[in-house]
Amino acid sequence: MTRRVLFLSVSAGAGHVRAAEALEATVAALAAEGHDVEAKHLDVMHYVPATFRRIYADFYLSLITRYPRLWGMLYRITDDTHPDAVTARMRRTIERLNTRRLRTAITAFAPDAIVCTHFLPAEMLARQIRKGRIATPVWLQVTDFDLHRLWVVHGMAGYFAASPEIAHRMRAVGLPADRVHATGIPLMPAFAGPHDRQALAAGFGLDPSRPSFLVMGGGAGVGELDQLADTLLAAGGDFQLVVLAGRNAAMLERLRALAATRHAGRLFPLGFTRRVDEVMACCDLAITKPGGLTASECLAMGLPMIVNAPIPGQEERNADYLLEQGAAWKAIDAVALAWRVDVLRDAPDLLATMASRARAIGRPHAARDVIARVLDLRGTA
Repeated sequence: MTRRVLFLSVSAGAGHVRAAEALEATVAALAAEGHDVEAKHLDVMHYVPATFRRIYADFYLSLITRYPRLWGMLYRITDDTHPDAVTARMRRTIERLNTRRLRTAITAFAPDAIVCTHFLPAEMLARQIRKGRIATPVWLQVTDFDLHRLWVVHGMAGYFAASPEIAHRMRAVGLPADRVHATGIPLMPAFAGPHDRQALAAGFGLDPSRPSFLVMGGGAGVGELDQLADTLLAAGGDFQLVVLAGRNAAMLERLRALAATRHAGRLFPLGFTRRVDEVMACCDLAITKPGGLTASECLAMGLPMIVNAPIPGQEERNADYLLEQGAAWKAIDAVALAWRVDVLRDAPDLLATMASRARAIGRPHAARDVIARVLDLRGTA
């Protein structure tokens, strides 16, 4: 009999969706290996009214881009708010009233297990479990190297943490110890595969014998990437710069113009790609915002990082973890970033040490470990 597992994400930022996609791809790989399993991924934002979606998802992206300090304040306030507070109860009621279509879609798929990569669907389903309306086991995957109070949802069949410390924090706030598992954050299966740097670099037009640094702006290409690239390359040095502009078409065109006029042979702009693992395999350093998924991808590839101006809240806490582990440095502005790039460019031994520390805490098989636990598939982890 086919085992069905449903993944629920929320497109408030790309990380939650990417984690669910990684889990879905892992189930597909297991099915190809002969396991009788099937998966479906639903983005909760596709099943809510447009007004709720604009407030919940679009407003979040606008807030962290334009008013990061305000977001940091809200992050701390909600982290300190007791679950039984009036504001918390009101939030859960609003969420519940706007997710009725989602409950219908879940019932139609009839899953044997549900994994949530965001707390919103987990909270909604926890209430259904308490009222005896759902018997399907529900699991919750935390997608940052931090534990915000909103992720503390009681009544789940299990919880997956990004690191042993976060697993410890989950147990410390009262989640059942035997249900907490330090698996890491799920990544696409490709991040666990072998990579031939020489061949991949040639495919991207890079010289594999020269240092290559990667600048990542996220799926939406957030930030003035062209100005950053120009500043770094204008400072000189024998290195190549790969810049991922994501889905920001206007930024990609500006980067291409810059590559053609000022930095030919040194600047390599790329748009949205699902070959991020291959791009990372060609590079020696990543300059990136420290989102939980992006950081996990770098760690899995043994790619050291300079985390650039992390926003207050989860990004700052992710950055703290990476710095503590010796896998990253932090730059608070463009001046600090340029200095750190210069230092690491001229210190290959230091860069190699950071790469080793990144690889040591990377969890390239996290998605497979999660699925093995959820569906009790022995010998697949």
